[in-house]
Amino acid sequence: MGTPTDRRAVLHVVTDPRRRGSQAFAHDLDTALRERGRASSIVALAGTGEMDIPILGPGRLHPRTLRALRRRAVAAGLVVAHGSTTLDACGIALAGAGTPFVYVNIGDPRHWARDALRRARVALMLRRAAAIASVSPMGRELLLDTYRLAPERVRAIPNGRRPERFLPPDESDRAKARAEFGLPAEATVLAVVGALADEKRVALAIEAFGLLADAEPATGAGHRQVPTHRLLVAGEGPERAALEALAERRVPGRVTFTGNLADPGPVYRAADMLVLSSTSEGVPGVLVEAALSGVPAAATDVGFVRDVVVDGVTGALADVGPGPGDPRALVGAIRRVLGDRDAMGRAARAHCLERHAMETVVDAWIALLDEQSR
Repeated sequence: MGTPTDRRAVLHVVTDPRRRGSQAFAHDLDTALRERGRASSIVALAGTGEMDIPILGPGRLHPRTLRALRRRAVAAGLVVAHGSTTLDACGIALAGAGTPFVYVNIGDPRHWARDALRRARVALMLRRAAAIASVSPMGRELLLDTYRLAPERVRAIPNGRRPERFLPPDESDRAKARAEFGLPAEATVLAVVGALADEKRVALAIEAFGLLADAEPATGAGHRQVPTHRLLVAGEGPERAALEALAERRVPGRVTFTGNLADPGPVYRAADMLVLSSTSEGVPGVLVEAALSGVPAAATDVGFVRDVVVDGVTGALADVGPGPGDPRALVGAIRRVLGDRDAMGRAARAHCLERHAMETVVDAWIALLDEQSR
């Protein structure tokens, strides 16, 4: 961390140390800035998780947490707030401190605008930020339109990942990863990576996988059906028990739940494709990570998913509708990806190397941070 006189030192603030999209990006950006010679550090407001990040206090908006955040922020000189709860924390803790903060908006801004009171509260906190970075050009436009922000304070900087951490596997890598999860080497493996929570709609992915499994042709001696598809679900959350019950009822023995993983790399190495079935998203880091690993995706057409999944090129999009969603639409997208998996995987990696590689993203971040620390 920098000294009180080092106004270019950066403090990254995340909600908790779980390995979620905003936390992973903050960690990678912190590392990239330090590699460029910039003083940078990272803290979490509260909670527990897989990432080795110092915790500030007992709760996200607890007074002790906010006091600790203010002390660390003033010592650094510049704060980057990653995730919605950090917007409130920084807006409150840094009021009157003279320390600017930049807010990273990773989700769809319309998600916050469901009622006038909530929209007004978010607008107040956004106006306390010195600058706002959206992970998508569309997100920037929505922020400007929804919250009436000054255009010069909001810019689009893509979600980024370090390509060297996500490389396409060779056959040996793939076999090793599948063995790690107890998956047959010859299977076609679909993967879901994310929180097992309502907004991720993992039940829809399981139902779509069930339709895919139902259509498998009879093979083997006596024309007995030999299962060839497997679903790998990496993540943890409140819906896990219900999802495990659904999987056992719908496709018994064919869905593997891994729980939280400190490193999702083995999942991408084991997978033929990724399935994303969310109701709302920004630019999901898991899509970028999978694409860099050469893994194309079938995804619901929500938020800014199109920034990564170019329909028919780097994967396939599905309009599944609201609520539980239509699994037939999602399984249609899955079949399109499986039908051209290798070409889509190559295109997905090339697309994300060009747009989402951290070495490119960090250049834009350094320019923004330099403006705020003058």
